Amino acid sequence: MKHVFLVVAIPLALSGCASTLPDVVASANHPDTAIDTIPIAYKNPAGAYSHRMPVDPKPWRNLNDAQAPDGGA
Repeated sequence: MKHVFLVVAIPLALSGCASTLPDVVASANHPDTAIDTIPIAYKNPAGAYSHRMPVDPKPWRNLNDAQAPDGGA
């Protein structure tokens, strides 16, 4: 059991001590900077609303014939 622990723990400890993290540098050339973004204008979600009342259906055969590929002739 001790050998398995040593095989796992020693390389893990050595790799943690040997590696260094990269320096974090703020760059002005990054594409996601606040300067490059365009602010989104507010649009009212109900702005294009128009009230509609229910109506009786029109005769379906005339509408179907008018939309037929041969022009309703």
